Amino acid sequence: MAARNAASRRWRKSTRSNENQACVEVALGVVEAGVRDSKSPVSGELSFPATSWHAFVARVD
Repeated sequence: MAARNAASRRWRKSTRSNENQACVEVALGVVEAGVRDSKSPVSGELSFPATSWHAFVARVD
């Protein structure tokens, strides 16, 4: 996912965030999930296999 244009993906901010807290944004794809810092989106992103991301979310939710 890092090789793709970050601006062309649909990024979503955590519903548990507010203006004063650092939080993450996620762009979900069929194969990969991208994760980036919402306060500095141009700093880069991490990419995970979609199956791993969904397993992580299910575990911490």
